[in-house]
Amino acid sequence: MSHRTKNLWAYLERLKRQLDGLETRSRTLSRYRQATMVLGGLLAVVGGMFNAGLGWVLLAIVILGFGVLVWGHRRIASGIRRRRLWLQIKTVHQARIDLDWEQLGAHSPPADADHPFGNDLNVVGPRSLQQLIDVSVSQGGNLRLRQWLLETAPQREHALKRRTLIRELKGTSLFRDKLSLHAMLASRDKADLWEGDRLLRWLRAGEAVNVPSRLIWGLSVLAGVNVVLFLLNQLNGMPGYWVFTFIPYAAIYLLYQSKISPLLHEAAALEQALSQFAGAFSYLESRRYVHTPALVDLLRPLLGAHQRPSVQLKHIARVTSAASVRGNPLVWLILNVAVPWDLLLFNKLQRCKQKLADGLPQWLEVWYDLEALNSLAGFADLNPEYVFPTLIEENETATVLTANGLGHPLIPKAKKVRNDFSIDRMGRVTLITGSNMSGKSTFLRTLGINLCLAFVGAPVNAKRFESQVFEVFTSIQLSDSLADGFSFFYAEVRRLKRLLDRLQRPGALPLFFLIDEIFRGTNNRERLIGSRAYVRALVDQRGCGAISTHDLELVQLEAEFDSIDNRHFRESIEHGKMKFDYTLHPGPCPTTNALHIMRLEGLPVEAPEVSVD
Repeated sequence: MSHRTKNLWAYLERLKRQLDGLETRSRTLSRYRQATMVLGGLLAVVGGMFNAGLGWVLLAIVILGFGVLVWGHRRIASGIRRRRLWLQIKTVHQARIDLDWEQLGAHSPPADADHPFGNDLNVVGPRSLQQLIDVSVSQGGNLRLRQWLLETAPQREHALKRRTLIRELKGTSLFRDKLSLHAMLASRDKADLWEGDRLLRWLRAGEAVNVPSRLIWGLSVLAGVNVVLFLLNQLNGMPGYWVFTFIPYAAIYLLYQSKISPLLHEAAALEQALSQFAGAFSYLESRRYVHTPALVDLLRPLLGAHQRPSVQLKHIARVTSAASVRGNPLVWLILNVAVPWDLLLFNKLQRCKQKLADGLPQWLEVWYDLEALNSLAGFADLNPEYVFPTLIEENETATVLTANGLGHPLIPKAKKVRNDFSIDRMGRVTLITGSNMSGKSTFLRTLGINLCLAFVGAPVNAKRFESQVFEVFTSIQLSDSLADGFSFFYAEVRRLKRLLDRLQRPGALPLFFLIDEIFRGTNNRERLIGSRAYVRALVDQRGCGAISTHDLELVQLEAEFDSIDNRHFRESIEHGKMKFDYTLHPGPCPTTNALHIMRLEGLPVEAPEVSVD
């Protein structure tokens, strides 16, 4: 167990002890409240039987004491909730270190089937990179991180800018955790992601509906006349003239009600979302821990607003809360008969929306970026042994990719084996041979997922990592599509054709390709012929990459092209069992293990034929 993990476990234990102590005090205060109500009430009654003044004094003391207990109980309840959320935050940190997927919550959906690398590299989906690092509470933050991780044409400038922010945020763990705490407090224990886009749609809705202010004032006066005439009719027996004023009031009101009612319903449903963003923005506006230059620049639209964004959002949240009275039909009817309640609210909301129209889209964009950056900074903080990569410009150095001590971030540390790998020039193809289960596929994924992290601006699982910026394209985890009538082999052919087209596209970024078990879906003879032709087509193009294969005949291409390099994984047999070291070695693989695996599992295996000269 690492020193960091020990410290985190110790902190979790302290939090649990504090939480147990607060819950004990809460139960004690609850009993005191009950006793104060019962015994204090009886004492006041008994005192009042002897002296009325004494009874009232005792009752006042009981009420005051009960109020103090309620206040103290609420403070303790608030402390319990905050510590429970803090414990949850720290527990998830530990789960991220331990790769405890059950504790990490819901995962994002898989990438589209045609995405160049998203599903092959476990970037998104179940047990993926995004599930491991994502701390977003909003749908927009979740999608922003997903968008960065799945970027098919990364830009060096964007990656460097994010890297600066991630480095600054990495050292502000208290800021990041407290921001998560305030966001969770604003969520009122609801686990659903915040709906920022729904707020923006609502902000743009209703622009075509116009209720003149003069009409609202006129209806307000008419409503007042209705009330006065009704009271005179009920109290003084005056004829029911209120009917003649109420009919035009109701007719005009109902004419507009059908137009504004859906908009008010939507506004009432958004009160929670407005309060959530207001609570999070309020913490950012306090400027606690927001001192680093790049972070201040990122938050400038929030911190430099003419009026605090949280104040504006809280104001409109109160108005939308007033619209929720529609949930009580009787109260709603009385209010709208007495005054043009819905029209007044609609008019107020429209003015609030106009004020938010310019600021809210900017604020949400800042929030989404901050959430994605916080996720990546937390990933960097929890993995201090990872390094920030050096992104070199094309033709800046002879080597296009150098990685030392390269590991896979989704493999537990106790099982992880690190490898060195480099490609010295564009156009080079590395053929990786090796036995079954020796680590070929995992190594391809290791290369790919670390490239994705590097191009996002995040640290990578390596001791040293230098790379040009590439488009990444993979062919690793294919499946047949019965719905579309595609066999496995045809799906692979289509994928490899897309890869070749992408490689030969003019003006694009250079391509980094990763192909696992090329043409595995056909027979040995045709696989070898097709593989040779395809590898020849990849050589000396504007790209580079690695191809794993079982076909040992392919390694002979190294003699034909100086741009082809052979590497391999191997195994050894110890006490009748296979042992893998998962270490990448130079040259072609000298061994195979398929027949040995069959024998170990009890399958019949014929002895190999021996030729006699």
